[in-house]
Amino acid sequence: MKIFPKILLIVCIVHYFMIQAQNNYPQNYFRNPLNIPMQLAANFGAVRTNHFHMGLDLRTNSQENLPVLAAAEGYVSRIKIERYGFGNAIYITHPNGYTTVYAHLNKYFDKLDEYVKEKQYKDEKWEQDITFSPNQFPVSKGQLIALSGNTGGSAGPHLHFEIRDAKTEECLNPLLFGFSIPDHIAPIISGLYWYDRRFSTYEPGANGIAVKKTGSVYSADIVKVNSPMISFAIKAVDKADQGFNLGIYHTELLMDGKLIYGFSIDKISYDDTRYINGCIDYSKFIRDKVGIQHLSTLPGMKLQGYSIPSLSGIINLDDDEVHNIEIVLKDINGNTSRLTTKVQLNNRVEKVSSSNNTVIPNEAKTITTENAEINLDKNAVYDAINFKMYEKTDAEMNSASHAIVLESPYIPVQNEYTLKIKPTRKLNTDEKDKVVIEVNYGNDVNTVKGKWIGDRVEAQFNRLGTAKLFVDNTLPSVSASWKENAQINSSSIRLKGNTKIGDIVLFRAELDGKWLRFARVKDDFVYQFDEKCPKGSGAHTLKVVLTNTAGNINTQIFTFQR
Repeated sequence: MKIFPKILLIVCIVHYFMIQAQNNYPQNYFRNPLNIPMQLAANFGAVRTNHFHMGLDLRTNSQENLPVLAAAEGYVSRIKIERYGFGNAIYITHPNGYTTVYAHLNKYFDKLDEYVKEKQYKDEKWEQDITFSPNQFPVSKGQLIALSGNTGGSAGPHLHFEIRDAKTEECLNPLLFGFSIPDHIAPIISGLYWYDRRFSTYEPGANGIAVKKTGSVYSADIVKVNSPMISFAIKAVDKADQGFNLGIYHTELLMDGKLIYGFSIDKISYDDTRYINGCIDYSKFIRDKVGIQHLSTLPGMKLQGYSIPSLSGIINLDDDEVHNIEIVLKDINGNTSRLTTKVQLNNRVEKVSSSNNTVIPNEAKTITTENAEINLDKNAVYDAINFKMYEKTDAEMNSASHAIVLESPYIPVQNEYTLKIKPTRKLNTDEKDKVVIEVNYGNDVNTVKGKWIGDRVEAQFNRLGTAKLFVDNTLPSVSASWKENAQINSSSIRLKGNTKIGDIVLFRAELDGKWLRFARVKDDFVYQFDEKCPKGSGAHTLKVVLTNTAGNINTQIFTFQR
C-alpha cells in the first residue's frame, strides 16, 4: 500500500527537474562543433574553484588547431580576447534565440581574424571585446569559424563550448539539446558526510561515513548522530564512456520515503555561478581538493533554479527511532545510482555556543582590529562564521603594516568585502603613492593598488587570507628569448614577465617606433611575426614600456635581425 505514493513522488520529482529542460530545448538543432566525435573532458555544472563549469570541455586529442565549426546557422555577434578566462572566444547568435560560445581558440577564420587584427592595431590594444551586427559576419551550420587551441585559463588543448539563452545570457546545459555522447555508466559514489546543523557547516565541519558497494548498490552502516539537526553531503563523480570524471547532474535525498532535498544542473548565469561555494564543502575543496556537494541549502546560498525551493535538506530528529535514508544520483541519460543508509539520534546533545564576532548570512558585519577593518555586506557569507581577525608583526622587507589575518582562506565569501589597513610606520608622500595591499591566500596572492581614505588604504577583495601593505619601489621587467641583435628565424618571439610584487598591469611594445601586437600568455608576452616585421627586413629596435600594480614604470630596449 505504500508503494504507489512513493512511485507518484518519484514521478513528480522527475517532472519537476527534467520535463521542462529536455522537452523545451530543440533537439539535434546544434551540431558537434568539431569534426571528431564529441568526448567530454568536463560537463556542465562540474565543480570548479569559485564557479560551476558553464559548458562542455570537448577533447581535441591533445592537439591544437583542429577546425572549429559553427554549431548552427547564425552570425558572429561577439569576439573576446583576454589573458585568462576564455582566451580567444567567439560568440554566434542563432535565429532560434540561443547563442553558442567557443573558447580557448588559437585563431578566428580568415576574414574575422583580419578584422580583429586591424582593430587591435588601430586601438593599439591586444585585449578586445567586440560586438557585431547581424550582417557583418553571417555563418552557416558547419562553417569553419576558428581553430582550436589552449589560450586563456586553459590547462591543456581543448574546446570549451557553451549554449546560452540569447536574451537572459543564462548558460544552459548543452546535453539537454540532444548531442550524442555515449554514456552507459551511472554516477560513482565514494563518500557520505553529515553535518551538525546547530552549528555552521564550517565548524566543526564534515563527519565522514564509509560507503560500501555491493553489485550496483551503495550502502553505509547506520549513522548515529549526537545532534537533533543534521544535513548530508555526497562525494561522487559522473562518468561518460570515455572515462573522465564529470560533475553530478541530478540528486534526490529521501528520508523514510519522503523527498527532503534535490538539485539539478540545467542552467546557471555567470552572475550566480560563484554560489557554487555555498553548494559544496568549500573548506574540503580548497584544502584537500575533494569535491563534496551539500544535500541541503545553506542559509546564504541564493542560487535560483538549482534546488527545489521548499525543501531545505535539513533533517530534524525529534525521536530516537531509526530512519531510512536514500540518496539517488542520475546523469542526464538516466543512468542511476542509489545509496541507502539509516540515521538515528544518540541523545548526546552538546551545548551550542556563539561568538561576538560571528558573521551571519543576510546581516552585514564590520570587524576591527587596532590597525585594520573589514566590512562584509549582508550577502557576503553562505553560513555562519566565527570570524577570527587579528594582527601579527611582520618584518618582511618593504612591508608597511602588520600582517592582518582575515579568518582563513578555507572559508568562502560571495561578495567583495572592503578592507582598510593603517600603516604601522610613517610614510612620506612618495612612499604613499607606491603602497599596495596584498592578500595571501596560501597558494596564490592578489595585489591591488587601493586608495587612501584618511590614514588608511582601502581596497576590495573576494577571498579571505592574510593581508598586508607593501611599499613597492621595484621595477617590472621582461627578459627576451633571444640574444641582443640576434638573427631570428622562428615564427614568434617571447618576452618573459617579471615582478617582485604585484603584476604587470600595462604593457606596450613598439617596433621601430610603431605599436606591435604582443599577446599576453599567462605571465609572458608573445609576438607572432606578421607583415609588420617580415623576414629579410633587417635590423629592428623593440621598445617595451611596462607598468606594475604600484605604478612603477620601466622602459627596456631590445634589438634583433629579421
